[in-house]
Parts: sequence; C-alpha cells; structure tokens
Amino acid sequence: MQPAPQTVGRRERNKQEKLDRITAAARELFTQYGVDEVTTQQVAEKADVGSGTLFLYAKTKAELLLLVHNMKYAEALASGVEAASTEKAVLDAVMAIISPIIECNRVQIENGRTYLKEIVFGDPAEPHHAEALSLTIRTEEAIAEILGRDDQLVARVPAKLARIISSIMFVSMSSSATMGFTDAQVGDEIRDQISVLLGA
Repeated sequence: MQPAPQTVGRRERNKQEKLDRITAAARELFTQYGVDEVTTQQVAEKADVGSGTLFLYAKTKAELLLLVHNMKYAEALASGVEAASTEKAVLDAVMAIISPIIECNRVQIENGRTYLKEIVFGDPAEPHHAEALSLTIRTEEAIAEILGRDDQLVARVPAKLARIISSIMFVSMSSSATMGFTDAQVGDEIRDQISVLLGA
C-alpha cells in the first residue's frame, strides 16, 4: 500500500513538468511572433507534447494566452504591492502597483490587448479566465487598501474608487490610441486620470 503516494507524487510532477513546458513554449512563441500568428499545434510541438495533452491544460489559444499572462501578471502585481509599501503619498503608491502591470502587459502590445479583452469578454467559468479575474480583484483590493490610508478617500468608498481605477488602467492599456506610447507615457496618462478622480 506504500507505493501509491509515490505514484501520485510522480504523476503530479509529470503533470507540472508538462505544464511548465507548455507555458514556456507558449510564452516564447507568443512573445516572438504574437498570439495571432501562433497555432496551438506549434506550441504543442515546441513543448514536446501531443495536441491532446495540450488541450488538457488549455483548450484554446486564448486559454493559453491567459495561462501565460496570468503568471506574468501575478509576478507584476506582487512586485507592485511590494514597491507600494515604501511610498508615502497615496497616488505614488497606487502608481507603484500599476506600473509593473503596465510593463508586463506591454511586452508584446497586441498580446496584452488580447489578454485584457479575454479578461473582460471571456468565459468566467474557464479556469484560466477565473484566475485572471481573481488577479483583477486582487489588484483592486491592493489599490483599495492604499486608498484607505486617506480619511477623505475612505468616505468615498475605496473599493468603488479602486474599481474605477482598474477600469482606467484597462482602457488605457488596451486603447488603440495608446499603442504608440511608451510604457511611461501610458503610466502618465493613467496617473493623470487617477489624479482627477482622487482630487490629488
């Protein structure tokens, strides 16, 4: 009866190794060519897995993009929250959270825009989409916590303000009007809008 846990452990390790290979392959191909130019078959071949195996982890190219970008988004959010902890001014702290998200979303701008579109319009029951929504909620919670430092903003309900800030961020990053902007310029546009919202 003792080998069973080892078998389960080996099976889980094999699944994780395949997931890691699929994620790395998708990330590399999407970054190099853009999500629109890459097929799921190309990702499967690069990851050295069969198409059937790939579909166990992501059934569509959109799900693959969510899988890849969710990891990047989570890393950016963690970095931003850490940076925000050292900022005293509310607006500076909010931007400390947002800036790494802007940077990770714009490594390949079309991929980033597609990712944001999938978050807004994708199937919330799909696991990778649900994870993306969870990251959005965590971002809003982190921003609301910063806004809660200011008594005047507490009276205006930080959670609602954070939802508006999240919307500002999404629109600015996905807008065709900002495609030619640098990351810093997108950040400046978002900062200006948040400043008006907060009366900063």
